Amino acid sequence: MANDPKDKDSSIRINKYISSSGFCSRRKADELVELGFVTIDGLTAVSGSQVFPGQTVLINGKPVLPNDDHVYIAFHKPLGITCTTDRRDPDNIIDYLDYPQRIFPIGRLDKNSSGLILLTNDGDIVNRLLRAEGRHDKEYVVEVNKPLDPDFKANMEKGVPILDTVTLPCKVKIVGKSSFHIILNQGLNRQIRRMCEYFGYRVVRLKRIRILNISLGALPVGQYRDLTTKERHDLMNILNKEK
Repeated sequence: MANDPKDKDSSIRINKYISSSGFCSRRKADELVELGFVTIDGLTAVSGSQVFPGQTVLINGKPVLPNDDHVYIAFHKPLGITCTTDRRDPDNIIDYLDYPQRIFPIGRLDKNSSGLILLTNDGDIVNRLLRAEGRHDKEYVVEVNKPLDPDFKANMEKGVPILDTVTLPCKVKIVGKSSFHIILNQGLNRQIRRMCEYFGYRVVRLKRIRILNISLGALPVGQYRDLTTKERHDLMNILNKEK
């Protein structure tokens, strides 16, 4: 069904929509349209096509995000900061960041852990990420209080009995005498610490360095950055595949 003409004022030309999203220049957007790589709600776009609010634009099957007021932040959480919006907690993450807009953390990271946590004002993304959290890779670097046994990697990867269940299989890479990287797609309470305790180790340092396609990189402790356009596109693409 054609769009109502009275909505014309709320539409935007396809090339301007693509360029304003940060995906590419307007000239490049025109080329993509001419090559037939762009769709609007599943229909192939043509030069001069209009995009109306609520429509989905894809380039080669990947979503193009509109230029909106949504905030997506990667934050290197220091030790001692609590991932809560409760301002009664003197160590809450919101007061620490003092961001000019209302934002909230996606998930949590223990107070005694550091590393990557995402924050946003996009409630839809929060719900979608948390709803499928068990399928999302999260990578950590961990240091324990004594040298690792030769069978530590195999024992951790096959699952560990904690909290009246057995953890899902995970990936472990030994990177030092008493340190390792671990990739989980599960989020049990204090999971890594409990897994290590089961085998007689105490975690002395735990830092999250990746969530899905977003890496902590060289972001300094206590600092935050906006997600790049590519990170946002890739993240939305991952979430759209899970629908």
